[in-house]
Amino acid sequence: MVVLSHVMTMVGFALAFLISVPSMVAHAGNLYQDVDVTWGDGRGKILNNGQLLTLSLDSASGSGFQSKNQFLYGKIDMQIKLVPGNSAGTVTAYYLRSEGSSWDEIDFEFLGNLSGDPYIVHTNVYTQGKGNREQQFYLWFDPTADFHTYSFLWNPAHVVFYVDGRPIREFKNLEGAGVEYPKKQPMRLYSSLWNADNWATRGGLVKTDWSQAPFTASFRNLRVNGCVWSNGASSCNSVSSDKTWLSQQLDATNQKMLKWVQKNYMIYNYCTDIKRFPQGLPLECTVRTKSS
Repeated sequence: MVVLSHVMTMVGFALAFLISVPSMVAHAGNLYQDVDVTWGDGRGKILNNGQLLTLSLDSASGSGFQSKNQFLYGKIDMQIKLVPGNSAGTVTAYYLRSEGSSWDEIDFEFLGNLSGDPYIVHTNVYTQGKGNREQQFYLWFDPTADFHTYSFLWNPAHVVFYVDGRPIREFKNLEGAGVEYPKKQPMRLYSSLWNADNWATRGGLVKTDWSQAPFTASFRNLRVNGCVWSNGASSCNSVSSDKTWLSQQLDATNQKMLKWVQKNYMIYNYCTDIKRFPQGLPLECTVRTKSS
C-alpha cells in the first residue's frame, strides 16, 4: 500500500464540537463496572480506583479488554494515550464487534511507527463478515503525548468515526442501493494491544524492537450513550429514554470538518484504489447521495 507523503501542519483548533447527547444509558463510569480485562495474564490492569486502564505488550503476550454490555446502536467515546517512542510493529485496536462467523465490526486500529514518525489511524467497517473498506489517516497531533478522545457514532443512518469531536469518516446506510449495513447484530466494545509486525509498519518491513518492551497504552473516561442489548431486547425500546443521537446527522459544520480532515490527513481510501478493485469499485463508493 502506497502511503502518500504528507506535510504535517499543526492547525489551531477552535473549541471541539461535542456531539454526546443523553440516552437511556449515558455515563462515564468506573471501569470496573463497565469493562472486563479478558486476556494478557496480568498485562491489562485497571488502576486508580477504576479511573484508568492500561494494556501492555511484551514478547510473550499482548492484552485486551471488552465491555460488559452489548449494544445495538450507540455513541461511544474513550480517551486513549497510545504507546510512546518506538512503537513500530504494535497495533492498538479499539473497535465494536458482534459474534459469529458473519459478524459486523467497526474498527479503529492505531498502527505504531518508529520514533518521530507518525502513527497511522486505520479504520474499517465489516458487514456480515465482509470488510475491505479501509481508510487511513495521519493525526494532527502527537497521540502519545496526552489522552485524546476517539469516538463511534452508530445509528440507523450512518457510522461516524470521530477524533476529539471532529469527524474523520462516515459510512452511510445505503441499503436502498444494495449495500449491507450493520443494524441487526448487537456489538460489544473491545480493545487490545498486540504484535502485528508482519504488516503493521511499512507493510511489515519494520519489526518490533522487543528491547523497548513492555509497550503500554492507556485508557480512561469511557462514555457510553447506547441501547443495551440484553435477553433479545434493546433498552432503547423504552418510550421514556432520550434517544436524540439515534437520529443524529452531520450538520453543515461537521460536514465541513469531515472534508477538511479527509483532504489534509487521509493517506489511503479504498474507494479510490482502482488497482485493488480492477473489476470495479465497491458499490458504496459509487452511490451518490444528497449530502455527497
